[in-house]
Amino acid sequence: MSEEKKILLAEDNSILSLLLKFKLEKEGYKLFIAVNGKEAIEIIEEHNPDIILTDVMMPFVSGLEVISHVRNKLELTTPIIVFSSAGQEEMVLKAFNLGATDFMSKPFSPNELSIRIKRLLR
Repeated sequence: MSEEKKILLAEDNSILSLLLKFKLEKEGYKLFIAVNGKEAIEIIEEHNPDIILTDVMMPFVSGLEVISHVRNKLELTTPIIVFSSAGQEEMVLKAFNLGATDFMSKPFSPNELSIRIKRLLR
């Protein structure tokens, strides 16, 4: 990669965050990790990541609110991949209606996530 791409990972599961951090940094990405939606918004505003990965259910500010903030307040077209536990179809539909680019159901394959990230950053 000529220029290090920046990824924001908004995920309150520390084990999943560490796993993804290890995998994505190994692939050459610069990772910013937020443990809640409030932190996610602060990082987005400060660092303008190339792609946003967010869980739907997070403390303080939900992933849906993060998507809404990025699309409506900041008016950014940054790709957003949303994670959600199985059985939350309504949340997924809301995420897409708010402007999410892609969706992955938990648990998911880090390798599949990596492929989706590469595809969106092309």
